[in-house]
Amino acid sequence: MTYDLYLGDRTYSSWSLRGWLLFEKFGLACNTHFVDFNSGTVAAQLEKIAPAKTVPALQIDNTLVLSDSLAIAEELASRHPTLGIWPTDQDARATARNLCAEMHSGFMNLRSECPMNLRIAYTSVPLDADLKADLQRLEKIWDHARSVTKPKGPWLCGDYSAADAFFAPIAGRIAGYGLPVSAAAKAYVDAHLADPAFRRWRAMGFAAGDVLTWYNKSHEQVSWPGPTPIPAKAVEAGDAENEQCPYSGKEVTHLAEIDGRIFGFCNAFCRDKTVVDAAAFPAFIEIYNHG
Repeated sequence: MTYDLYLGDRTYSSWSLRGWLLFEKFGLACNTHFVDFNSGTVAAQLEKIAPAKTVPALQIDNTLVLSDSLAIAEELASRHPTLGIWPTDQDARATARNLCAEMHSGFMNLRSECPMNLRIAYTSVPLDADLKADLQRLEKIWDHARSVTKPKGPWLCGDYSAADAFFAPIAGRIAGYGLPVSAAAKAYVDAHLADPAFRRWRAMGFAAGDVLTWYNKSHEQVSWPGPTPIPAKAVEAGDAENEQCPYSGKEVTHLAEIDGRIFGFCNAFCRDKTVVDAAAFPAFIEIYNHG
């Protein structure tokens, strides 16, 4: 079975993040393809897999096309029932499905007033009544989910599920705009910010993606509220501790200074994503810890 996943810009495309997490978090392999938000309409760039016209879109075995995030989640769960995309417990599964359905169709005020932008964090963002109502609704349904399912960890319905993938961009919005939520909701947001998969997606957005200024807001900016990354920067010269790129195994051509040490990578993308958040990448941390 072959999956081809079509995505938008990592920094700004919240629905693309959901689609990618459904593969990344559950260990599903796919070929990823990116549309360019600076190069015409998304629909035009997806013509070869029509009728898809938005991202994410999924092509299966070069024939079947799914063009809706909820449909993608359901189909992956049907084809891979042992991966836990939906919880195995009946009540938890029903709760997770209900959460995804409400996320899929709701929270329009939060989406419009606070578009996802993982490059920037703001403070002192004004809240109108509609935005407050969306935040209060999130608190209510998240609290309800946890009261029904009684998870032992930070996620909504037990182990990480499709419901958490669907709310990951919401967590990014709440964090990025410094929106006030309850302590329980903030703990859930913080779990997403600390999740290595979320961190990898954000780091790759810096490494391969343009700054799309039309997403920027005029609010006062602050540092990103997630985990503090290991100090790192790209460098032009030095003696790398490793001879092969930690990701591809290819010969080192690009260098970075990370925590005062020099490491090598096979291309600028591998180097730059690591510079943004080295601790998010297990393949790098393995050589970092054992170099």
